[in-house]
Amino acid sequence: MKTIIFVRDMKTEDQADRIRVALEDTRVEYKVALESGAVVIEGSNDLVYAAKTAIREAGFTIQ
Repeated sequence: MKTIIFVRDMKTEDQADRIRVALEDTRVEYKVALESGAVVIEGSNDLVYAAKTAIREAGFTIQ
């Protein structure tokens, strides 16, 4: 199942890299779409929760 998480504060490539680094520490399969300000997560609700937690801990706000 694919889930799209919109990240309010992701505007630059540096910010997208910070999210990538945060998600690398999880077992989440993801794709960062900077142009749309979104992160696409592939997996169960538990993986989506882990991704959201990692993104928030990296200092970003999820819409």
